[in-house]
Amino acid sequence: MGKKVWRVLVAGGAAAVFTGVAAVPAGAAEGGVSFTRVQVNGGKPIVIGVAKEVGAPTSFRMETTRKWKWPAVFLYRGDTGDRLWHAIETSDCNQVRSGVCDIAETMYFDPDVWDMRNSEAGAWKVAAEVYFKGGGGDTDDKGLTVYVKRNSRLTVNAAPEPVSKGKTITVTGKVTRANWETKKYASYGGRLVSLQFKPSGATSYTTVKKVHASGSGGLRTTVKASKTGAWRWVYYGNTTTGPSTSAADNVVVR
Repeated sequence: MGKKVWRVLVAGGAAAVFTGVAAVPAGAAEGGVSFTRVQVNGGKPIVIGVAKEVGAPTSFRMETTRKWKWPAVFLYRGDTGDRLWHAIETSDCNQVRSGVCDIAETMYFDPDVWDMRNSEAGAWKVAAEVYFKGGGGDTDDKGLTVYVKRNSRLTVNAAPEPVSKGKTITVTGKVTRANWETKKYASYGGRLVSLQFKPSGATSYTTVKKVHASGSGGLRTTVKASKTGAWRWVYYGNTTTGPSTSAADNVVVR
């Protein structure tokens, strides 16, 4: 199966690379084309850090009797017509029947190469379009929403190690998130973060308490030492920021 790769030709994250996007039509087949079975990233948010390219698997079915040269699903936002993708890779037509193709696509986002704005985090709409051989095309709003999120990170330290049973363990850490504009991770203060514990030999963690991070993203709390096991922090994310889990810090209780 062949592939076609298309890359943004402007230096910008949300690039208004085509005209008329602000009026993406609802419904289907306005231009003799129907797009169905649209899926983006398995329905999950697209979480992007500061350096690594992220690929979002996408798929759709296109039905048309017209000769076409490039179909794609893309993300757009509001009345500005901004589109968000840095590269789109599409497969050739996997023909279902005459005039009907199933197409696999990957949308790529690379914050290390392309400038991204922090304001681009959040909800984006989904549309599909195709360009016809000989000129013209069709663009349809698919009535779907995809969240693009800034990646977050957590650190953890539980001390002292080892500790006597009944004594106090102090668990600290820090929550940060990707700043796309500086291409670095920055403190993410005020977040509500869960402290979890897994006893030695157990298979799952249990939430012990929830702690608000300081203004600088710092985490600090105390617990009583009862069993040997691993401590970690978990942040569940929000509409603009992805979830994260720290590494585990094991404390031996004697």
